[in-house]
Amino acid sequence: MIIERALATLDATRLLATDLAAQPELLMGQVIYLSGDLGMGKTTLARFLLQALGYQGRVKSPTYGLLEQYDLGDLQVLHLDLYRLLDAEELEYLGLRDLHDQQSLLLAEWPDKGKGALPLPDLQISLSGGVSHRIATLALKNNQSRLSELDLFANSKP
Repeated sequence: MIIERALATLDATRLLATDLAAQPELLMGQVIYLSGDLGMGKTTLARFLLQALGYQGRVKSPTYGLLEQYDLGDLQVLHLDLYRLLDAEELEYLGLRDLHDQQSLLLAEWPDKGKGALPLPDLQISLSGGVSHRIATLALKNNQSRLSELDLFANSKP
């Protein structure tokens, strides 16, 4: 299942994040890959998603530390930015296998750099285009994923 959303403004990006966060119980145990060139808005989308899930603090980019963790009560969000990763095996040092469980959501920016060491995605969000005509392509990658139950996908079901 694939859908596209126009993200011409920050408000459109915030609305997409709000739609993803509308049913937080569906995010538990899921893996979302965020792809796109530099400056496409991957971290901004992750920040808006965390805010939509109720996180009140500062959401910083995990570019230098690779991983930021956010405790939202029943849900823990693990936000990875693998842009600076030199070798996917470096992910072993983060203890990702122990951290990601059925109570957590894993958001991975630059997932191609972690290929083979990252869990497979339930949802891939690819951001492309220019400043005024940015597009988010959302592709469900796991047919068993609960993310297919999000209202966001309701109009794209056969």
